[in-house]
Amino acid sequence: MKVTINDVAKYAGVSIKTVSRVTNKEPSVRQATIDKVNEAITALNYQPNVAARNLAGTKSYVIAFVYDNPNAYYVIDMQNGILSSCKQRGYELLIHPCDATSDNICQELTDMVRHARLSGLVLTPPLSENPKVLDALNTIGANYVRIIAGEVADKHGGLSVLVNDKHGAVSITQHLIDLGHKRIAFISGDHQHESTKERLAGFKFAMEKNHLPIDDSYIIDGQYSFESGVEGAKTLLNNPCKPTAIVACNDEIAAGALFAARLEGIAIPSELSIVGFEDSPFSRQTWPKLTTVHQPNGKIAQTATELLIANQTKSDNILQDEVFVPEPVIRDSSSRPLKSSTL
Repeated sequence: MKVTINDVAKYAGVSIKTVSRVTNKEPSVRQATIDKVNEAITALNYQPNVAARNLAGTKSYVIAFVYDNPNAYYVIDMQNGILSSCKQRGYELLIHPCDATSDNICQELTDMVRHARLSGLVLTPPLSENPKVLDALNTIGANYVRIIAGEVADKHGGLSVLVNDKHGAVSITQHLIDLGHKRIAFISGDHQHESTKERLAGFKFAMEKNHLPIDDSYIIDGQYSFESGVEGAKTLLNNPCKPTAIVACNDEIAAGALFAARLEGIAIPSELSIVGFEDSPFSRQTWPKLTTVHQPNGKIAQTATELLIANQTKSDNILQDEVFVPEPVIRDSSSRPLKSSTL
């Protein structure tokens, strides 16, 4: 027979209400009592009914991860980071992929908040950067945290975890410049993502700081996909004056660019250096392995979830907005350019 909360209370020698307080991780429960109840839960292999717990009171224990991103590695890292915090705090995770460009996106999200009785939402780009989405959620009083690009919170405010993409792009571009590269190209991601704008701004800043020209024909509009990297690299390699290095807006784009270069018989990195961004598994599955910028997506998601839960529970240890600063990881896809290529 299924173990019930009554069985746990009887085993631990406490009231049903005390068991409920412990499983809900409410404050002001003595540690000795918590230990006693947890010992009973373990001994009886008790599995709390989350749905019943949510219906029992006004507080919800479900967090939604809302995203529109084709990068499976990004989604998995985010999911695992959120899930790790949810498990520690006794929350369940609802995963909600969606189309950020849909005309009904605001209605879709507000309906989900109401019907699922969510504790809160973890919003990732581009949804976390969409003013209409934020206004709609604010109108119904939804609890949410935003993962956004930048080093300071934008005018929309709210709970935020920021990623300083510009710094990462400056650093990786400077790495190529320090190697001696002067003709450096950039393949962008989707422009609906602020990260694309921040990374392009960082690339341009590094070039200007080192008094290097920014050639418009070296800046290719793209998307966050392998195919976009292939097409972008083909365009660059057909340029009469080929670049000696490419900064790709993420690792998928970089992997695609590397693939296109290999098809053209171009040696990486001796004839062309290629660097990525995010340090996803793509960066370690290519040959040669990609120099990239490490972005700890799992940790970012975990921090965002902790911030969200602390805000809902009004914890005394409420976290403030946190900024993550991505840093370069030097591998095998970048090296000094050939002497004849530096002229």
